[in-house]
Amino acid sequence: MVTARRGKTAPGSEDPSSPKGLRVLKKYPNRRLYDTQTSSYITLADVKKMVLEGAEFEVRDAKSGDELTRSILLQIILEEEMGGMPMFSTPLLSQIIRFYGHAMQGLMGAYLEKNLQAFTEMQARFAEQSKGGSFNPELWSQFMSGQAPMMQGLMGNYLEQSKNLFLQMQEQFQNAGNIFPGVPGFPPQPPKK
Repeated sequence: MVTARRGKTAPGSEDPSSPKGLRVLKKYPNRRLYDTQTSSYITLADVKKMVLEGAEFEVRDAKSGDELTRSILLQIILEEEMGGMPMFSTPLLSQIIRFYGHAMQGLMGAYLEKNLQAFTEMQARFAEQSKGGSFNPELWSQFMSGQAPMMQGLMGNYLEQSKNLFLQMQEQFQNAGNIFPGVPGFPPQPPKK
């Protein structure tokens, strides 16, 4: 269970419109988050802990009812990126920004999501095969740099999945180009080097 800071409670602790089992957090204009399950105010650190524990939740604007979950998750990522060891390099972030408004924006999101899922599965398999199933950063580093003998098989599967997904996306995009012939810039051409 998420450790929440106790404080002044807000009215209406349970949201009848939410699916059973889904934890609802309400965001108030004062930027505070209210957990309807624990009837208490919580912080972004508490929400991060919920994510790490695999809890299902959604964040809603307390006044309008608008769904704000992605916005809160992006705030957590921003805080993590501002910390000591960022995950995203400047060139990677620049490349992601370039896909916004691009015809392949939706496909890129699906591609990144599938690759992250495959990477997570590969990491879980590695943890199972390592001694005691515990995560050892040094061993993982060796694993990722290709020094572990099982790396070739797992990485090969990951790369094959990634390649197949990209080919499927490319085929879907080409088929979409047949639907909109003559539309300037559709399908977009690869950037010139």
